[in-house]
Amino acid sequence: MLEMRPDCESCGRDLYPDSLDAVICSFECSFCIDCAAFTGYICLNCGGELCKRPTRLGSALLDYPASQKRKFKS
Repeated sequence: MLEMRPDCESCGRDLYPDSLDAVICSFECSFCIDCAAFTGYICLNCGGELCKRPTRLGSALLDYPASQKRKFKS
């Protein structure tokens, strides 16, 4: 199950569980679409490919809430 991290690790932008602007790598590093485009969709942490993150909605979100632990470090 994905953590569904709540923010872009590069700029701190909020990434809600239903966001269509979130991308992740295979290690679940999370970025907004703007930061991902800037890096050519390459993860700044591990060098892996960044892909669209699936959304989590409705009862799935209630049963399996998204992470609240923020990763952005200013």
